[in-house]
Formats: sequence, C-alpha cells, structure tokens
Amino acid sequence: MQKLFRVPLLLALLSCLMMPCFSWADEATGQNDVEQPQPVKVNASTALPALQKRLDSLKQRVATAKADKQFTALNDDAQKLAADAEKLAVALAPQLAQIQGQLDVLGPAPAPGTLTETQQVISQRNKLNNNKTQLTTQIEQTKAIGVGAQNLSTQISGMRRDALKTQIALNTGSILGAKFWTPLTSPSEKDAARFDEFGAQVDSAWSQAWDDEWRIGSGFLLLLALAIGLAGRRVLDRPINWILPRWLPQGRFRRSFLALFTTLSTTLTLGISMQLLCYIFTRLPDTTQPVNEFAELMIGLTYFSAVIAGLGIALLSNRHPSWRLPGIADPLAKTLASFPVLLATFIFIFGIVEQLNGLIGASIDATLFGNGLSALLVAINCLVAPIRVNRMRRTMRAEGEQTEARSTLAGLIHLLISLTAFVILLALLIGYIPLARFVTFELLWIGLVVSSLYLLIHFVVDLCESVFSPSTHSGKILKSTLSLNDRHLSLASTLFSALGKSSLLLMAAVALLNGTFGTTTPLELLTKIADIWGGKGLEGMNIIPAHAVNAVLCLVIGWYVLRSSRRWLDNDFLPKTMMDRGMRASLVTLFTNVGYVLIIMLTLSMLGIEWNKLAWIVSALSVGIGFGLQEIVKNFISGLILLTERPVKVGDLVSISGVEGDIRRINVRATEIQLGDKSTVIVPNSQLISQNVRNATMGNAQGVATITLTFPLDIDPEKVRNLLLEAYNLHESVLETPSPSVSFKELGPTGIVLSVTGYVNSPRMVSATRSDLLYEILKMLRNEGITLSQTQTMILEQPAPRPATEE
Repeated sequence: MQKLFRVPLLLALLSCLMMPCFSWADEATGQNDVEQPQPVKVNASTALPALQKRLDSLKQRVATAKADKQFTALNDDAQKLAADAEKLAVALAPQLAQIQGQLDVLGPAPAPGTLTETQQVISQRNKLNNNKTQLTTQIEQTKAIGVGAQNLSTQISGMRRDALKTQIALNTGSILGAKFWTPLTSPSEKDAARFDEFGAQVDSAWSQAWDDEWRIGSGFLLLLALAIGLAGRRVLDRPINWILPRWLPQGRFRRSFLALFTTLSTTLTLGISMQLLCYIFTRLPDTTQPVNEFAELMIGLTYFSAVIAGLGIALLSNRHPSWRLPGIADPLAKTLASFPVLLATFIFIFGIVEQLNGLIGASIDATLFGNGLSALLVAINCLVAPIRVNRMRRTMRAEGEQTEARSTLAGLIHLLISLTAFVILLALLIGYIPLARFVTFELLWIGLVVSSLYLLIHFVVDLCESVFSPSTHSGKILKSTLSLNDRHLSLASTLFSALGKSSLLLMAAVALLNGTFGTTTPLELLTKIADIWGGKGLEGMNIIPAHAVNAVLCLVIGWYVLRSSRRWLDNDFLPKTMMDRGMRASLVTLFTNVGYVLIIMLTLSMLGIEWNKLAWIVSALSVGIGFGLQEIVKNFISGLILLTERPVKVGDLVSISGVEGDIRRINVRATEIQLGDKSTVIVPNSQLISQNVRNATMGNAQGVATITLTFPLDIDPEKVRNLLLEAYNLHESVLETPSPSVSFKELGPTGIVLSVTGYVNSPRMVSATRSDLLYEILKMLRNEGITLSQTQTMILEQPAPRPATEE
C-alpha cells in the first residue's frame, strides 16, 4: 500500500518542480525578457500567402511579356520577391529556435510504463510540437517561394536574351560606349561564377578523360581527330584527282563534281573531327549535362561553319583554276582565298560564345557583347572582300590584264553584300545590336542557301547531260537497252535536269522562308516541304507582316518559276516531242493559265486568307458576273473549250465572218488571227464556238488549185485537155495523187469552158501554185497557137440615107 501511494506523490513533486518552467514557456515574460530581448514576431500565416500570390502574378505576367522593358521590370520584381522570401525565412528562424528551446526544457515524453505526466504537461508539449511543425512547414514554403522566384528570374533572363533576337528595334547602346565592353573589362560576379563553374565541369571531364581507365582511348580519339581535321581533306584530294580524268567522262560534269566533292569533304572532315573531340568527354560516365549539351552545340556549329568554308574553297577552286565553276579571274580568286576561311572561323568562335552564354544563363550584357562582336567581325570581313576585289580589278586593268566579263547579277550581289555590311556597321555604331545580329545572320543564311543552290544546280544539270549523253558509257547503255535514239536521250536530259532544278528551287524557297542560320538541317527542310505538300499549317493563317513578306516572295518566286517553266516547255521540251505546233501552243497556254491560278491561290494562302471566309465575296461576284461580266465569262469558258476540244488550233487557216487568216494565239478571252498583209484581227472566243468557222487546214486538209478557161468553138478539146494536164503534171507542187483532171464545164455561144483541177499539200500553197500554172499555161497556149475566147460585141450601125432620085 505504501508503494501505491509513493508513485502519485513522486509525480506530484515532479509537477511542482517543473511548473516554473512551464510558466516561463507559456508566458515568455519575466526576468529573461528584460535581460535578453526577443526578435520581432512575423505573422507567417498572412505574409506567406501574400508572397505566393506575388509569385503567381509574376508567372502570369511573364507568360504575356514581349518587350524588353517588361522583362526588365519583371526581373526586378522577381529579385525583390526572392529577397522578401529570404527575409521572411530569416525572421521565422528565431521563432523556430525558441520553440525548439522550450521543447528541450520539457524534454522528451516518458516511455510507457514509467512516470505519468500531468495533463497540462502533455497539452503543452503537443501544442509546442504542432507550432514547430507549422513553423517548419512555413519556413520550407518560404524557401520554396524564394527558390521559385530565383528560377523565375533566371527564366526571365533567358527569355529576355532570346527576345533580343527578335526585338531588332531595341537600342542597347553603341559598341563605342564603355557599357558594351563592360563584360570584357569588368565582368559581373554572377557571370564570372557561372563561367568558373562551367570551366570547372569541363576541367573535371578533361581530367577524368586522362585517368588510367580512359587514357588510351582519349589519346587515340585526340590523335584521330587532329589527323582527320588537319589532313583529311588533303588526303582525299589525291585519289579524287586521279579518279576524275579516268572514270568520269569529259565535260562540265567533272568540275561540278569536284566542287561538290570539295564542299562535302571539307564539311565531313571538320565535322567528324569535332565529333571525335567531343566524344572524348561525352563517353565518360560522370560528364555533366551542360558539358554534353555544349558538345552537341559545338558539333552542329562546326558543320555549318565547315559548309561555309567548303563552299568558298570549292567555288574559288584555287588548286584547280581550269575547273572553276564561276567565271572569276585567277588573281581575284587568290585574293579572296582567305575570306571564306576567316568568315567560317569568326562564325564558329562567336557562335560558340553565343551558345555558351545561353547555356550557362549569362547576363544580357555578356550576350550583347558576343552578338555585337560577331556581327562586327562578319561585317568587316564582308566589306573588306569587295574592296579588295575592286582594287585588284583596277590593278589588273592598269597592267593591261584581261578581267572576266562581269554580269549584272554578279554586280548586284557585290553591291548588296557591301550595302548589307555597311548597314550592320551603322547599326552597331548607333546602338542597335539586335538589328545588327539579325541582319548578319540573315546575310549568312541567304548567302549559304544561294551558294548551295548555285553549286547543286550546276551539279544536277551537268549530271543529267553526262548520264544521257549519247557519247558516254551510260548513254550508250540506255540507247541499247531501251532502244532509244539521240532525240529521246536529249529529251530525257532536259526533263530530268528541269525536275532537279525545280526541286532545288523548292528547297531553297522553303529554306529562305522557314530556315534560320545555325538551327536548320537538311532533314528539317525535307520535313517542312512534306508538311507544306500535305497542306499542314495553311488552314489557320492570319495576315501579319511576316506573312506578307512571305506572300511577296512566293509571288515573285512563283512568277519566275512559271515563266522559266513556260520558256522551257516552249523552247526546250515540247519541240523535241512529236506534237504539232498548234498542240504545243495550246499546252503552253493551258499550263500558263493554270500556273497563274495556282500562284494566286498560294499567295493568298501565304497572306493568311481563309477560303471559307471568301464565300460572301464569291456570292457578290456571282451577281456582278450575272449582269456585267457575261461576255467576259462566256469568252473565258469558250477559250477553255478551244484549248481542250481544239476545233481550231494555233497555225490553222480559218475563215470566219469574211475574215481569213492564220491563228497565231489563243488567249483566255480572244483569239488572234493574222491576215495575209500581216495585220491581226482579234476575234472573241465565243464567236469561234457559236458561229460557222471554216478550218481550211483541219485534218491535214489539201489545197485545190482550180483554173477555169474559155476557148473558141473551133479548138480541138482533146489537144487543149492534154496541154492543160501536162502543165499541171510538170509543176512540182501539184500532187500525183489525186491526179489532176480537166472538166468540160460549159458549151455556150461564147465558146468552150474547161476547168482544170489539181491538188497541193496545203491550202496555203494554192495561190502561189495557181499563179505559176497560169504563167505556164499561157506560155504553152501561145506556143501552140491557141487563143482564148474573146467576148463577142454586138455593134448596131444606122444605115446611111439613100440619095434622092431625079425625076
């Protein structure tokens, strides 16, 4: 019984001893408050939702921001929000420490079966634990808001950096100002830290690559990359110089093949070399993600820079001047030899700087510095090259040397490059660095596409001529295998070269309209062409300035392609077929009309005009057509009928409404008929459909030369008949079948009327043949003493009066 009473008594004593501690923990007042002041308490329940609301509002504003000023203000707000979140976390930390101190005073809860605490102690401990949990959660949420604000600030900086590529009208300061050179003279601490961190990652990967486990492979990859990059193209040049004159046929295909091979070999050797160098790092298991991404960016930029260098080396062709594609004099080509390599080097170096700035999230000032410096060097390179060319031309003329004949197109390209370089320099000087970057990259992209198009068109045309040439081995195989003649081979060469050029022009147009320098690959271009062919992206366009520019380009390119195709059909392809001249003209006219319709439809689609929104316009036009445009529509439909049914065609000799002449052209509205005096009568197409038309040449019609003569009654008809037949048979234009014939037309008081008829190949020969026959017949009749009948004239005379008889 005594033991039973000891336990409650002991618990009571412990409770009395611990009461002062609980009282201090509950009230948090007294002597300690005076001696040690407590920090100011913050109401986290109110401040934390306010911070979260500010963060959500910032995210919404960032999603709709576009201007640089908006990004700057949002970045400042995000930095301020991160600072406020840090202040709140610092203010809540002492409260958490205070609660933890109170819990330490209370101590842990006793194990089950030991001492029993009072209900007041248990309640106090539970309350403190709940406050601690709540406060810990609030601090974690505050830190999460701060981290979110910092991440949002980083995203805003990246978006602002990307927006600089499109906000070309933003004045960021001249390159002559001290602010532009600040990233080089006194870089910011954040940029320095980011570059140091990335450099440490690269250094770590480099050190790991030369560990014992990876050393042999790294050394082999390094040596192989250096060998391919430095000597790969020269090694490939030797076998190709031996192969070209022995395997390829003589002709222009050798030079275009060499130019293409030089471009590809330069691109592949440098690209593969960079891939091997990057593989030294990317194959390591501990390589960080930024280093791997940077390696991929370097590989892509190497290929683009190598393409530029390869095109320049191939087109200048200083090692093989006699096989140079463009007509450039040797001194000029040697003068320009270093410029493509320098240009590719500038693009590679500063492209790497730009990609690295974006990868590590460098500041806007560092990004502008890299963009401005790259644009400056490219502009100087593009401006110095034309100046040196002009100087060399003047020197050659002064020394009496012959320069190449410069075409208008070459002069225009020369002028445009100089003007573009001047615009870039001017934009850099007045502070529009984004504009200078945009113009620089557009200049490089357009130059790359046009140069590639020039080289590939020459290659395709020369390849088709070589494959289908009757003198080459491939042409002889095609002739013997397919039983073709030289005309068929020439026709196939013209057709396939036209298809190849059309495909290349299509790819170039897509590249110019949708591609960008450094980000577009040939696979992406093919995918874009397939999407356009399937109609993807043409259904929901709006009319915006970019689409208007695309529409103008589409109209100009479409008109040029249509005109070139029409000229090719009319002059090159169709004359080699078995079609007659009228059929060829009809096909060319129909092709041109359909082409104009397609160009107009594509231009409207580029503008973003949706066809379903044009229904009301079509309805309104139908009313106008019903009243005011009846004749035009009738003639238009009649013109289509003439081109399809072809009752008359170009070259036919027709007669309509007293007008007789040759059809020279069938237009959409009217037909042009040329008369014998070379004048032209324009006849509406509807008259050729609705009226009686005599087509003298339809169905290979023959001409009939008929002469009707009247002879006296005392002639010998048989003799005259034989004489007339002899005259017809001797004339070279009169056909033997059907043979000439003489008809006895009439026997009258004026004489005998004979009609002689003969056939000629064409109605157009009737007039000339009939004239020749008349000359010959009159000559033969005079030699035989036969005269033509003369018109009898009755003369009535009054008899003379008789003299009077004398009575």
